[in-house]
Amino acid sequence: MLRTTVAITAALFLASGAWAQDKDKSKDKQPTAQQERMKSCNAQASKKELKGDERKAFMSQCLSAKGGEKKELTAQQKKMRSCNAQASKKELKGDERKAFMSKCLSADAGGDERELTAQQEKMKSCNAQANRRDLKGEKRREFMSDCLSA
Repeated sequence: MLRTTVAITAALFLASGAWAQDKDKSKDKQPTAQQERMKSCNAQASKKELKGDERKAFMSQCLSAKGGEKKELTAQQKKMRSCNAQASKKELKGDERKAFMSKCLSADAGGDERELTAQQEKMKSCNAQANRRDLKGEKRREFMSDCLSA
């Protein structure tokens, strides 16, 4: 009888400590972006009174939409997609694929694909003017300095 009482008391003591920890954790945690999206999609599905397969399909679409906006791919992402497609078409695997991807991604695709900054445009223009004037050495340096500072 004494053992049973001690065992029950110990079990209650341990359970209350675990419950207190869970309670403290829930206060500190803010919902993640995924949890917020789930809450929002769930509310929309409830508002539309969707049930069964319709609700499941709506939730799947809503959660995968990531806010419903499609972002334009960056130049690097486009290049990655293109290189990936080429590697897949050639059925490359392992080290061959890695080598191909590295070469493909580092290759300069035409050179004019990326936009130049205003400073780069100015430098290009000044260089072209200096070339037309056939400037060399110190005269070219002085011209470039004046042209770039103007």
